[in-house]
Amino acid sequence: MTYRLRLLDGLAAAISDKGYRDTTVADIVRHARTSKRTFYDQFGTKEDGFLELLRANNAALVDRIQAAVDPEAPWRDQIDQAVGAYVDHIASAPAITLSWIRELPALGSRARPLQRAALRELTDLLIELSGSAGFQRAGLPRLTEPMAIILLGGLRELTALIVEDGRDIHEIYGPAVTASTAILGPAPASK
Repeated sequence: MTYRLRLLDGLAAAISDKGYRDTTVADIVRHARTSKRTFYDQFGTKEDGFLELLRANNAALVDRIQAAVDPEAPWRDQIDQAVGAYVDHIASAPAITLSWIRELPALGSRARPLQRAALRELTDLLIELSGSAGFQRAGLPRLTEPMAIILLGGLRELTALIVEDGRDIHEIYGPAVTASTAILGPAPASK
């Protein structure tokens, strides 16, 4: 494992212990079993490491969802698969997700490009998944960008509330499947 990866793992461990805001470079290098000099050889600032950690975490989330969803499966099964992959990813590192949602925005303009890139990647993923064979066979229209953003925003806030309250992250599953099915499924019949 490279020093850079060890340091990112050290940062993740420190965030799990204390949250990003209270984490120091000393905490990071203690978890990584390396030195401050090594840290500063790899990252200019704690923020630089944080941004890289979150970028890698988001890429892992997208990859996990893509790998979990069978595009040939019925559309409802695909929703179950995608939500299950999301929940499993969050359960593996809830503190990282919470720091993404609550602490990253405090970095202001420095954080915005990463926030927008992550939103774009997840939005594109949902739109792509909703255009799969399983959705097409059901005659469902592809998800629009605004609707994908609404779905992601609600899921993100529910995730933060559950993690902040120390509740079981798997509580997300049922409401997320229900909301996704309502947004992605057939339009209700008009009366």
